[in-house]
Amino acid sequence: MPTTTSTARTSGLFRLRTPVLAVLGALLLSGGWAPWPTAWLVPLLFVGWLPYLVMERKLTLEGARKGRVFASTYLMLVLWNALTTWWVSYAQLAAGIAAVVLNAMLMCLPLMAFRQTKKRLGNRWGYLSLPVYWIAFEQLHLHWDITWPWLTLGNGFAAAPGWVQWYEYTGFLGGSVWVWAVNLLFFTWLLSGRSKSNNDALAAGITTAHVSGARISTISASLFTPLLAIVLPIGLSYLIGATYQEKGPTAEVIVVQPNLDPYVEKFEGGPEFVPYDEQLTRLLNLSEQKLTSETKLILWPETALEEAYWENTIESHPKIRRVRAWLARHPGVALLTGITTVTSYPSQAAASETARYRDDLGYYDYNNAAAYFADAAAPVALYHKSRLVPGVEKIPPILSSVLKNIDLGGFVGSYGSQTERTVFAAPANAPALRVAPVICYESIYGDFLGEYARNGATLLGLVTNDAWWHDSPGYRQLLSYGQLRCIETRRDLARSANTGFTGFINQKGEITQREPAWIPTASRAAVHLNTETTFYVRFGELIGRGAQIAAVLLLVVAIVMGWRRKRLAV
Repeated sequence: MPTTTSTARTSGLFRLRTPVLAVLGALLLSGGWAPWPTAWLVPLLFVGWLPYLVMERKLTLEGARKGRVFASTYLMLVLWNALTTWWVSYAQLAAGIAAVVLNAMLMCLPLMAFRQTKKRLGNRWGYLSLPVYWIAFEQLHLHWDITWPWLTLGNGFAAAPGWVQWYEYTGFLGGSVWVWAVNLLFFTWLLSGRSKSNNDALAAGITTAHVSGARISTISASLFTPLLAIVLPIGLSYLIGATYQEKGPTAEVIVVQPNLDPYVEKFEGGPEFVPYDEQLTRLLNLSEQKLTSETKLILWPETALEEAYWENTIESHPKIRRVRAWLARHPGVALLTGITTVTSYPSQAAASETARYRDDLGYYDYNNAAAYFADAAAPVALYHKSRLVPGVEKIPPILSSVLKNIDLGGFVGSYGSQTERTVFAAPANAPALRVAPVICYESIYGDFLGEYARNGATLLGLVTNDAWWHDSPGYRQLLSYGQLRCIETRRDLARSANTGFTGFINQKGEITQREPAWIPTASRAAVHLNTETTFYVRFGELIGRGAQIAAVLLLVVAIVMGWRRKRLAV
C-alpha cells in the first residue's frame, strides 16, 4: 500500500478526525435532498463523497480493523439517510427508524466490495470499481422486494432539471455516474495538491495531464479536470433544453385536489370522517368548476374512491353509477381516478401469491388501483399499482417477520399488483390521448415509467396521496422526481394529489402549474401528447445493467486474485 507524505496527512480534510469526516460527508450528500428542493445546494453532491474517500484512505493507511472501517462508513450513511428521509417517521417512529437503519446497512455493501477489490487488485482498479459497485447496487435497488431508491444519486438533481436534460439518453443513473466521476476527480486534485509530487495520484490510478507534450503543474491540471466535468454536462444540458420543442397535439386536462386528511377525514373511523358520498360530491364539484367544452380528461387522486370496490360487481356500485351519470351530462370527458378494489379468485390454484382467504369470501386481493372511464358508457378499465411500498403495501418474504407489524400509513400487508404497464385507450374525441396511470411511489422509477411510453402512452397521469407525510420534504421531493421522469420520457405529466402539490409538468421537466397544498382546489391546462420515444425509453437502464455485469466480473477477478495470492504465500 503506498504511503502518504506528512504534508498530505496533516493538511485539509486529512487533518479531520474520522467521525467529523463521516458527519461532513452526510451533510454534503444531503444537499441533493434539501427540505425545500433548491438548485443552490445540488452542487454539494459533486464533493459529497470526498469525506468518505479521505476517511477510507486514512483508515487504510493507519491499518484500521475491518470493524472500525465499517462503523465509520455506516455512521456516514445512516446520518445521510436520517437527514434526508427522517420524514418517514411522521407516520410511525418505528417505521422511520427502520427505513433509515436498514437502507444505510444495504448502502454499505458496495463500499465494502470496493475496499476488498482495492485490497486485491490495487488502487487503480479499486477506485475504478467504486462507481461500478455503487451503480450496480442502485440498479438492484430498483427491482428487488425491498426496493427503496429514494436516494439514488441521480435523483439528487431533481431540484435542478435544467442541468440534466441529457437524462433522455442516460436516465437518472447517468446522474449517478456524473456524481462519482466528479468526486473521484476532486479526490485526485486533493491528493496531488497536498503532496510534493504526483505519486499519490498515480497510486490512485489517475495520470497527470500534459498539454502540448509539456508537463503542467499537477494541482492546476487536476483541478481543471473536475471543474470541466461539471461545466460541460451542464452546458450540454442547457443547449438541449434551449433547442427542445414540446411535441405532439394538445388536449385540455383537469387535475383535482380534494384535500382530505388521511389521518382524520379521508378514511372511515377517522375522528372527523367525511362520508364517502360527500367526498364524491367534493370531487365532482371541484371538477365542474374548471370544466370547459374543450376538456378531454379529468384526474382524481389516489384512493379518491375508497370503499373496496369488488371488481366483478363494480358496475353495480352506487358511486360508479353516480360517476357515470355525471359523465353522461358532460359528453367527451374521460375520467382517471384512484380507487381501492378487490379481486376475487375462484380457487386457490387461480389465486395470486398475495391473495388472502376468508371462509365467507374465498381467495381475494386488495388493490391500490386506478380506474379509467373513457366515457359514460365504456366499461371501466383498471390498473393495479405495481411498484408497491415495502412494509406498507408489500411485505417482502425475507422481511415478513420484521415488517408485518410496521405501519407507514394506510393498509399494511401485501396488495395485489400486475406485471405489465397498462396504457388506457384514447377517448373517441381525442385519439392521441393515451394516458399512463402512475400511482404515487411509482413515479420514483425511471425505466418503469419508460415502459408506459414504450407501450404507447402520450401522457403521464400521476395520482397520489402525499398527505401521509404531513407538511414534510417527502411530498416536495416526490414532486421534483416527476420533473426527471418527464425529461427521461419527454412526456407531459398531469399530477392529481389528495393534497400536496397538484398541477402540471412539461416535457422539459418544468413545472408549468402548481396549486398550493392543503386546500381543496383544481387546475386546468393544455398538455402536449408526444408519440416519439427517447433513447432512454427505447433501451432502458443500459448503465445500470452494464454496471451489474461489470460488478460481477470485478468481484470474480478480485476473489480469484485473492485466492492465488494466498496459495503463493503458502
